[in-house]
Amino acid sequence: MPPFQHPLTAVLQRDPRYKLEAYDFVREALGYAQDCLQMGQEQSGAWETEKRDPEEPRVERHLTGQELCEAIRQYAQEEYGLMAKPVLNSWGIFATDDFGEIVYNLIDVGLMKKSESDRREDFNAVYDFEEAFCRQFEITLPE
Repeated sequence: MPPFQHPLTAVLQRDPRYKLEAYDFVREALGYAQDCLQMGQEQSGAWETEKRDPEEPRVERHLTGQELCEAIRQYAQEEYGLMAKPVLNSWGIFATDDFGEIVYNLIDVGLMKKSESDRREDFNAVYDFEEAFCRQFEITLPE
């Protein structure tokens, strides 16, 4: 019997454009959107990640591609500040279209789900990286 192979291993072999960190980050950003930002409509299914504690009750929320892109932007700024764009670029992510590619790669291996109305094109040109991560960046100081 062949040894267990994590589904992401197949994704990384099939599509080497993105680093493992990019996939982990998108999955974390989905959780951030649902749990911290309370984004999306309550629903079982779409853009749902399988990486969660089964003991922990959770309301599943469906996010559109545009909503997920916005959540990713906020999460990246919170996690990496002014370094968000260079960090994302180092993982192979240069535009919101790349988020769509990552999400659909995760869907293909069963690590995310989508609804019938979701499309890969929902991620296309949602915002410009230079504008979103550099020109619009604001530093907020704790009170």
